[in-house]
Amino acid sequence: MTSFPGAHPPRHFARDSSGTFLVAFAVALPVLLGSVSAAVEYSRLLYRKSQLQSAADAGVLAGANMLKLANADEASVASIARQTIEAQARSPADRSSGIVVTVGDRRSSVSTVIEETVPSLMGKLLSLPSTTLIVRATAQLVGSVRLCLLALDPSAKGAFDLEKKAQITAEGCSLYSNSTSPSGIQGRDSATARALSICSAGGFDGAKALFTPAPITDCAPIGDPLKDRPLPAPDVNCVILGPWVNPLAKAPPGPPNVVTGIVTLDPGTYCGGLRITETANVRLRAGTYVMKDGPLIVDKKASVSGEGVGFFFTGDRGGMLFDKDTTVSLTAPTSGLMAGLLMAESRTVASPVPVPIDTAITPPPPPPPGGAKAMREYRIISDNARTMLGTIYLPAGRLVIDSSRPVADQSAYTVIVARQVNLYEGPNLTLNANYGATSVPVPDGVGPRSGQAALRN
Repeated sequence: MTSFPGAHPPRHFARDSSGTFLVAFAVALPVLLGSVSAAVEYSRLLYRKSQLQSAADAGVLAGANMLKLANADEASVASIARQTIEAQARSPADRSSGIVVTVGDRRSSVSTVIEETVPSLMGKLLSLPSTTLIVRATAQLVGSVRLCLLALDPSAKGAFDLEKKAQITAEGCSLYSNSTSPSGIQGRDSATARALSICSAGGFDGAKALFTPAPITDCAPIGDPLKDRPLPAPDVNCVILGPWVNPLAKAPPGPPNVVTGIVTLDPGTYCGGLRITETANVRLRAGTYVMKDGPLIVDKKASVSGEGVGFFFTGDRGGMLFDKDTTVSLTAPTSGLMAGLLMAESRTVASPVPVPIDTAITPPPPPPPGGAKAMREYRIISDNARTMLGTIYLPAGRLVIDSSRPVADQSAYTVIVARQVNLYEGPNLTLNANYGATSVPVPDGVGPRSGQAALRN
């Protein structure tokens, strides 16, 4: 029998018509088998890695969702994540595997690393007895357990901004900025903020400010939690209180509906807006007050109060001003379309017009820190706006607070969701979270039922 150096010939040979041995297939067969086996092995490993990645993702999401529970400790969070991974991965008994779960700083995230050694189906042929697969996953708890302030702007510098001696106190809930700017949250001068947690989708610029705890950066952005909430529509019939002529020729014109005395107003659509001025004392009956194509202005030494009232702003001329020497006491409705909403606005605006002011008395607010696109403007300068109970929802608006006294501190709860939130001068905006102390409901998506677990890249 013919011998082949370095190879074992097959037992049987085939001959062609010329008598030549056909042995090429015998030499090529191991190579062919090796190539096919390698392809099968590679596909098998990719599929298993995909299974492990899915298990890792499911595990960290389960753990992050458990972080929402006030009584959940780190050990129980890690345990539920590990159990979820084990149940979904279903590693065979003949494989060595390891699962490590960690809870991130300030209980804001859950991470895992999974390692599994997979034996080769054809290890001897391929000289590859086993392969170790490694997958990782992290889930971020966004919005925390109690979301009480969210700046929606996705990219503006200082979307959530505190300057000078501004203060914000939200020790029972969380502050959040969706802006991915390196200065998505900004603190200037001696501004201070205290909250359950503070999170920025971008960065934090506040070397001289005092934020407690220190903001977490690179958080996953939160979608507008109220984007699907139905909102009022203006009525075709307008409330008309009568025209008003400004006695100061140099002053800008105000809304056509003006109140200067002691009056009780009814809900309805106020075309052109509403101005409560001079020494007016206005009580609002419960219901929805639509400011159509005009602002709500409370100025001079006027006061306004109402329980179960909601304001809805629409049109390019919408907006609000609670001026310095005014008194404001408002609580949101407990039922109806505006239940839980103290203020809301139409979600888009084309060419917003600034709220008219007498600049000799009231200076204009500073411009937005990031020079963002035009927004409706809502401004609180009042030194006596201590009851503002409910949710302020301004997805196309900028909320500016530059009073020198506490704001909303006598409210059971206050939630703010706005495109931008800017505090100046020396206000102390207090965002309480005493949800059980009032019959005013908290809209779904904010307050105690908020928080989303999202995978982080």
